[in-house]
Amino acid sequence: MTSSVSGVGSSHIPQPQRHPYASGWTIFAGVMLITGGLMAIFEGISVIAKDDLVVVTRNYVYSMNTAGWGWIHLIIGVLVVVAGIAVFSGALWARIFGVAIAGLGMIANFLWLPYYPAWAIVLIAIDALVIWGLCHGGLKQAGE
Repeated sequence: MTSSVSGVGSSHIPQPQRHPYASGWTIFAGVMLITGGLMAIFEGISVIAKDDLVVVTRNYVYSMNTAGWGWIHLIIGVLVVVAGIAVFSGALWARIFGVAIAGLGMIANFLWLPYYPAWAIVLIAIDALVIWGLCHGGLKQAGE
């Protein structure tokens, strides 16, 4: 007769599988990415649909057709929503993609400041919180 005191032998106790999932700050960043992306989509649609919605000032170094800005915000908004959904998987590539897209959104909204300053500042703040949340938050293992 053999005894399996130390776990060696024929009896094997299966360990629970550990799956990574998004933690608190990562979930926050994902929700904020989706919220900011939807805001950018609505912003883009409104500017494309009605070109005279925003006031165009002439004293800035850069200028662009507002319909062109609308398309840029619409495309970036869709990418931001996709990044927000991907972040919920907890995958590292999704967090990196989220940081990159949020940074791109910050740049686009900085350039959008002359056209709609209040909206741009709100979206810049959301993108800054998203970048902080994605860089600060990590993965938790099931059961922790």
